[in-house]
Amino acid sequence: MTTAPIATNVQESRAPSPVSTVTIVPPCTAAVHTFGPGCKAKTPEEIEAAGIKEPTQAALVLKDGAVLQGHSFGAEIKSVSGECVFQTGMVGYPESLTDPSYRGQILVLTYPLIGNYGVPSHDEMDPLLKDLPAYFESNQIHVAGLVVGQASAEFSHHLANSSLGDWLKREGIPALYGVDTREVTKRIREEGVMLGKILFPTSAVGAGQQAEGVLAEYQDVAWVDPNATNLVAEVSCTQPKTYSPTPETALKRADGRTIRIVAVDIGMKYNQIRCFVKRGVELVVVPWDYDFLTEADNIDGLFLSNGPGDPTTITATIDRVRQALAMKKFPIFGICLGHQVLALASGAQTEKMKYGNRGQNIPCTDMLTGRCYITSQNHGYAVKADTLPATIKELFINANDGSNEGIYHTELPYFSVQFHPESAPGPRDTEVLFDIFIGTVQRCLTSGQVSGPVEFPGMAEAAARKAQAAQWELDLADDDESADKAGRIVRGRRIRKVLVLGSGGLSIGQAGEFDYSGSQAIKALKEEGIYTVLINPNIATIQTSKGLADKCYFLPVTPDCVRKVIRHERPDGIYCTFGGQTALNIGVKLKDEFAGLGVQVLGTPIETIMVTEDREEFASAMAEIGEKCAKSHAASSIEEAVVAANDIGYPLIIRAAYALGGLGSGFASNEEELVALCRKAFAASPQVLVERSMKGWKEIEYEVVRDAQDNCISVCNMENFDPLGIHTGDSIVVAPSQTLSDEDYQMLRTTAVNVIRHLGV
Repeated sequence: MTTAPIATNVQESRAPSPVSTVTIVPPCTAAVHTFGPGCKAKTPEEIEAAGIKEPTQAALVLKDGAVLQGHSFGAEIKSVSGECVFQTGMVGYPESLTDPSYRGQILVLTYPLIGNYGVPSHDEMDPLLKDLPAYFESNQIHVAGLVVGQASAEFSHHLANSSLGDWLKREGIPALYGVDTREVTKRIREEGVMLGKILFPTSAVGAGQQAEGVLAEYQDVAWVDPNATNLVAEVSCTQPKTYSPTPETALKRADGRTIRIVAVDIGMKYNQIRCFVKRGVELVVVPWDYDFLTEADNIDGLFLSNGPGDPTTITATIDRVRQALAMKKFPIFGICLGHQVLALASGAQTEKMKYGNRGQNIPCTDMLTGRCYITSQNHGYAVKADTLPATIKELFINANDGSNEGIYHTELPYFSVQFHPESAPGPRDTEVLFDIFIGTVQRCLTSGQVSGPVEFPGMAEAAARKAQAAQWELDLADDDESADKAGRIVRGRRIRKVLVLGSGGLSIGQAGEFDYSGSQAIKALKEEGIYTVLINPNIATIQTSKGLADKCYFLPVTPDCVRKVIRHERPDGIYCTFGGQTALNIGVKLKDEFAGLGVQVLGTPIETIMVTEDREEFASAMAEIGEKCAKSHAASSIEEAVVAANDIGYPLIIRAAYALGGLGSGFASNEEELVALCRKAFAASPQVLVERSMKGWKEIEYEVVRDAQDNCISVCNMENFDPLGIHTGDSIVVAPSQTLSDEDYQMLRTTAVNVIRHLGV
């Protein structure tokens, strides 16, 4: 069982709130003061000549007395009040703002620049759900107000229909930019979530209730705690509605009826509906206080959705779920607020968290397998794990603060998670939970019994890994050097000393990612007590700095030098993946010699490196998992390249295999250019890939890492300022990407993860 970290994000750990004192924080100087169409940092004279209205200066007022000034870019109708919370996601603001779980909250986005990709049309309907909008999570914005550091009036995306500011104005939602969001986040983390207000000057919205003191010119409103009311009643549907799958995808019972899941809408996001219906089940969405127990004989599974507020306010839902648990007639699955409802119905308790968990990169550990998943979250309450009854166990825990993130029944098919497996926004890594639930429903229908716990994948593999590790420990117990327990056991061998291949003789400022990854690898190895040896002739790198590697050889990264160092140092393992193309090529050249030299290749196998470097094999591997690649052919001669070009058609891109920095690659619009490129390419490589040109497309890169337990993390992504066709070395790269929507971002992230898993990186 995985050890939980010490919890800090809970109510009991909250420090006493300070005495309320007024602290005024002016607008950030980084904010663009002339917000509006065509804003280009105009001079005051240009502003006056163009008739552009100066943005209204408004204020975010916190209950602790802080006043943070900003500029309005949303609706200016009246001042508002709500619970002030922060969210750390980089993308997905249309999805977040329409998430019913944010009902009544003033949302502070910590990502510094918001609005880059605009807002899609609300009129475009989902092709599967027909009458629901395709790109939003409900039919309206639910936040009380929005606060950001910088807001972009200009936007770039093929689906964009308007700017973020224009959308907020249409929906009547106030919003501020230029606010010091870092200061707000620090206050909430230190003092806990607190009530807040967005106040407008009376000159903009009228007098109303007059504020006092330094805010005398602002329209005031009373403090409003949304959690004191039944927010679920405000966001739930009012009538049952059925969503049916297409006939081709429908999952049938033995009697021919489509499998039916009843979903209790306590603030349901539309993507949860999509996740069920696209998997072939009929989803009947019912209001929060609907008596679904009267139809228990026609229910194959019960789903409890996400939602806003304090879970203890919806006693009617909790009571019905408690009865459903006792009936044992169908499997039950809950998400977010539904998770808390299931726990309360089982006899557990919930608590208000200090500042909650709201973001798209929150790690959760699977208590059954030890794997860690990156999740999307939005909640301010949590289940108290120490109050769970004996038959309910923890399924997931938060790897940051140790709070409960999931539960399961040890004897019956009931389970729930605190995070959002449906994402939107966020990673899709845990969407498999919908498949697990539907599979459980099918198992119960087939057996005719609603019994036994939910069967989660990976448990057998985790047990096998644990047993194998224990066996290796026993096998190595009589090792001559058994007194030295430093290092790690890898594939039956204790690794105490490792050789790391650096990137070789690069120019200052070139290929910094290799230097960074290599230096981080050396730090990680030293933390494990592993002696590190580095080969890198470039003294102008972090890798070769004093205090990193235990020993550094300033030698060329060549087969001969690597052989000599291995024979002299006798390392247990070698890494070929932290030195870019130079180190990869060494791994390929020496792959048949490593075993004889007594060294084990660590990290990515050489065979995987060869597949990724061989353009034809790589394209074939992508086809195996259904990932799209441009039409291409590998060629080992100019004649073969010409034949391939005639089959694909011009224009083409020519890529050389095993080449450093894209050497020998380029675009060909006719046979003459093709032949010229191939001559250069074959001078550096034995193989070229002739591929349909993608020139002009957007170029995005993802940095993804994967460990031996199959944990995958997207470290970051990058967007080339120039379109595809300009070599990365000659282009500006922006990290993270700036013009991808959440759907784009997560689709590419999922593809990147699928690729490295399939290749065995």
